[in-house]
Amino acid sequence: MNRMQLISDLSSTKSWDVIVIGGGATGLGIAMDAATRGYKTLLVEQADYSKGTSSKATKLVHGGVRYMAQGDLGLVREACHERGLLLKNAPHLTKNETFVIPNYSLFNNIKYTIGLKFYDLLAGKLSLGASKYINKKKTIEALPTIRQEGLKGGVVYHDGQFDDSRLALNVAQTAIENGATVLNYVKVTGLLKDNNKKVNGIVAKDIETGNTYEAHGKVVINATGVYVDNILHMDRPDAPHMVRPSQGVHITLDHSFLPGDNALMIPETDDGRVLFAVPWHGKLIVGTTDTLRDHPELEPHALEQEIEFILNTAAKYLVKKPTRKDVLAVFAGLRPLAAPSKDGAKTKEISRSHKIIVSESGLITITGGKWTTFRRMAQDTIDKAIETGVLSAKECKTEHLPIHGYVQTSDENDPLRFYGADMTAINKLVAEDHSLGELLVPNFPYNKAMVIWAIRNEYARRVEDVLGRRLRLLFLDVHAAIAAAPVVAQLMARELNRDAAWIQAELKDFETLAKGYTLN
Repeated sequence: MNRMQLISDLSSTKSWDVIVIGGGATGLGIAMDAATRGYKTLLVEQADYSKGTSSKATKLVHGGVRYMAQGDLGLVREACHERGLLLKNAPHLTKNETFVIPNYSLFNNIKYTIGLKFYDLLAGKLSLGASKYINKKKTIEALPTIRQEGLKGGVVYHDGQFDDSRLALNVAQTAIENGATVLNYVKVTGLLKDNNKKVNGIVAKDIETGNTYEAHGKVVINATGVYVDNILHMDRPDAPHMVRPSQGVHITLDHSFLPGDNALMIPETDDGRVLFAVPWHGKLIVGTTDTLRDHPELEPHALEQEIEFILNTAAKYLVKKPTRKDVLAVFAGLRPLAAPSKDGAKTKEISRSHKIIVSESGLITITGGKWTTFRRMAQDTIDKAIETGVLSAKECKTEHLPIHGYVQTSDENDPLRFYGADMTAINKLVAEDHSLGELLVPNFPYNKAMVIWAIRNEYARRVEDVLGRRLRLLFLDVHAAIAAAPVVAQLMARELNRDAAWIQAELKDFETLAKGYTLN
């Protein structure tokens, strides 16, 4: 179904069962849950799917080793369960990743060996593999560029890895295939209320055309991440702030800084946080930080001290020490943490558990949580709507639901495995027009056919949608993404019937955006 058909659904449907505001992990999960239960479902997103936080994760589907250290065992158990389900439901987007913790004291060898055995226990039958202690020699074999001085050994454990924005897209497609209307670039400008002051719909504006629509529904769900307060204030101008954004920054390095397939995990940095270095799409993602910010932004920028923290911490553990000139890309996302009840609360101490609030007006708001538990968050949200009496009871269907693109087995070494079952159709485009097999830039496997596919089948509307979230080039190598932009813009203009002025405006906008992803 194309965008025009989805807009037609928006304008012609008299009433919806479920209206979801927000097209990140949480909102898309809710739309998929609601649609598969058989509810008439609408989702609108002001930008592109996963434009905000949901495309800027550490790329891990994990139980949360640090949450275990904080004593939040319920969250760890739930996350381990959901991790196992996601690896089964979306094998083309996920993988079982091996992590190694290098230890520089005998005490840490014992501490993390025991701690991770408990982690295995919490995962139960959905464990991805047993953790184990390894000696110094084996640790060096697993992490060839690790600092050897003072090394006492290591601990190996398993967690999941995934492609965040590709999963968001495939969840959106799954929802649409099950009857939902899911639209990007449609912004909510107001809430509708009945005579009893109960929220019963939204006013929304199509960003592309400027057309405004009213949509009425039995329940409206606010799943806007760091923007939940904006929607709450539409409902009640004096509503208290629920969320405080916490910024997480990552840098992308060449894979040579940590060759091989294993990921590095530093469980305690100088400020008591966790640092990961994870192989991803042929590069190395290193992060993250946890910095409270005052205001939400769609494109937050890394602070200088965050970049220095990541580079300095990585340099303490890697023989090949990364510098600013080695950074291929830098990206920042804002986590929607519950606003701390007291000033000075540290972000690492604020719960990552999700919270569902029902306002007096009937507006349902969900906040908190993380990518790993998105399916469970969605289930809980729709269950809450049923509990309030606005929806007839229907069972959740997503626990064992294959996500769009599902293939039983996929080659983890295939750089294009994230397309899953769609790869056949992309190859067919190339067979019909060999010019579409041309690569966008050297050293990356992305071709012109993938751009066409993104426009026709993946709801890409702008150059950044393609290079940032359909293909991950903006996150992997900013300068390669800038080099690819003119070709992408030309292909999009032809497919979307845009003129030369649109191409120039898109390229200018993309160049401005890309500057925020580079240090060089």
